[in-house]
Amino acid sequence: MSTETQAPDRVCVVGAGPSGLVIARQLREAGIAFDVYEKHSDVGGIWDPENEGSPVYRTAHFISSKYSSGFYGYPMPDDYPDYPSWRQLRDYIRHFATEEKLYEHITFNTPVERAELLEDGSWLVTVGGERKRYRALVAAPGVTWHPNVPELPGRETFTGRILHSSQYFDSSVFVGKTVLVVGAGNSGVDIACDAAVSADRAMLSVRRGYRFVPKHLFGVPLDVFLNYGGKAPAGITVPEDVNELVDAIVGDVTRFGLPAPDHDVLSSHPIVNDQIIHYFNHGDITAKPDVARLDGSDVVFTDGSREQVDVVLLATGYEYKIPFVDEALFEWKSGHPQLYLNIFNRTVDSLYVLGFIEFADAAYKRFEEMAQLVAMDLKLSGADKNAFTDMKRTHRPDLRGGRYYIDTPRHANYVETHAYQAALHDVRHRFGVPGLDGEPS
Repeated sequence: MSTETQAPDRVCVVGAGPSGLVIARQLREAGIAFDVYEKHSDVGGIWDPENEGSPVYRTAHFISSKYSSGFYGYPMPDDYPDYPSWRQLRDYIRHFATEEKLYEHITFNTPVERAELLEDGSWLVTVGGERKRYRALVAAPGVTWHPNVPELPGRETFTGRILHSSQYFDSSVFVGKTVLVVGAGNSGVDIACDAAVSADRAMLSVRRGYRFVPKHLFGVPLDVFLNYGGKAPAGITVPEDVNELVDAIVGDVTRFGLPAPDHDVLSSHPIVNDQIIHYFNHGDITAKPDVARLDGSDVVFTDGSREQVDVVLLATGYEYKIPFVDEALFEWKSGHPQLYLNIFNRTVDSLYVLGFIEFADAAYKRFEEMAQLVAMDLKLSGADKNAFTDMKRTHRPDLRGGRYYIDTPRHANYVETHAYQAALHDVRHRFGVPGLDGEPS
């Protein structure tokens, strides 16, 4: 293994999914030299099921609409449906990378094995059989690559099959089976709909009550209606309270045997799916409480009931990991690294993370606004650099805008999108950086 010893003047970017591509565009626009390393053979991140470990399944679609989900300056094609499929998203991302000439900056089939922080703040990166020095490291590895698999008592003697949703691609595994999907996040509910169609019997296990949000309101995509002043048809009054609005459209979910929602619809990541209500309405899927244990061929639930089950599919989320960086360089809370603005390591000035954030909004524009601040920081010098370094260590803005979110690991770093955008705007304004939407500095 060779070692490159010259003084570093380049930035190392790990990952060529959407967040890796937007940081590449922003570094290039800022005139900062960089290299992107991608373990897969093409761009696209999770949206390419040929990328080993991708959690994408055959029926996966975006849960935000095409009207708000594109990259800055690169809207999704007019002929795309309101909610594009994974194939369309994969193609869109690749077209973006081609049009922006980003491929020339990416080395494919080359995973980063290790990135070590040196005493001078630079990085020694082990990649492709070499050790290369870089001035800074931007980790953009994505957040849905490391399955969270809960301990289920009795698993070792369970006679059925247990899968995590990351291992699922299509409903052929459900044909002729009794299927239990555990977890009612967006992927879990999608897969439960697949099971409702293909399995002999389908069940959905949930621990708490949630609201299921329709993808359209009065024929308008949900995010467009809520964010761009959608109006109800004449003669219809829309409740100002979002809970009342969803409840009026969907109805009382306890009629399906589901627990009543125990929090406001905006206090957790929204479950955007109207098909699941269709299948509950038609009896194609049954609600069950949380799993207590497995017992031979049966699943025993917390209410004492039991069901014989052939396939248990765990839609139980993912762990946040940056496996090529020493985790001791981060402060962790509920499995999430604690970062200034969910971007900047507070104590290591040359370490950045992009994409480790959740909000009820389309992601790609927010990712690029985050990437713009990384490029800004790498260009700052003198008093401005010292001021921003101090901000990274001490500034703790309210990124939730005073909103309450449920106390789960997933929501540990959840932000309210408008409060978050305002915080990014304040930083841009302080350092004279114009907005990507043409907003003056």
